[in-house]
Amino acid sequence: MNTANKLTFLRIIMIPVFMFTVLSNNLVLNKISLVIFIVAALTDTLDGYIARNYNQITNLGKFLDPLADKLLVISALICFVYTNILSPWIVIIVIARELMITGFRTIAAKEGIVLAANIFGKIKTVIQMITVIYTIFIHSQILSYNTTLYYLLWGLTAVITVYSGYRYIWDNKKIIIKNWQRRIFVLYLKEQMFYYERWLLWKKKKH
Repeated sequence: MNTANKLTFLRIIMIPVFMFTVLSNNLVLNKISLVIFIVAALTDTLDGYIARNYNQITNLGKFLDPLADKLLVISALICFVYTNILSPWIVIIVIARELMITGFRTIAAKEGIVLAANIFGKIKTVIQMITVIYTIFIHSQILSYNTTLYYLLWGLTAVITVYSGYRYIWDNKKIIIKNWQRRIFVLYLKEQMFYYERWLLWKKKKH
């Protein structure tokens, strides 16, 4: 296992530790959860940099890296809902978006199609990380609660999450539609071949 993948695994391992500390009633542990989340978020940047610049891009890394990002953010959101810091609808939006995009990628992968990512996905991840970090600052009582900034960040997070999902599908719509058209055409040809073979058998029996 290369260094980039080790960092990705480290990020996944840090998730339950983060959840334990952020859900604790101990302010010291809450502050530690902030450090853990920031370190985990930094490993996302670091493993990508190492993979690209030191020829460590692997299929395992391509699968685990986005998965680790999703697990890290979603675990934080679930913790916030559990502690009544965050409304559940934000979590529903994020999870629905990730399930939808993952579904499209899975279907495309089975057909041998690679759906290209876009810059909005990266922006979405950065904004989500910033918003989560700010919320942990409030939760651990390092910063005081600011209503305007709080709702601004979470509102922006919701909007960019939905928009990035929309843009992902829109940017890849030609590939998706072309593949579906090809599949329909192949099915049509198979159907015609089936009827043609049936007709030949009938003609053979008749003679």
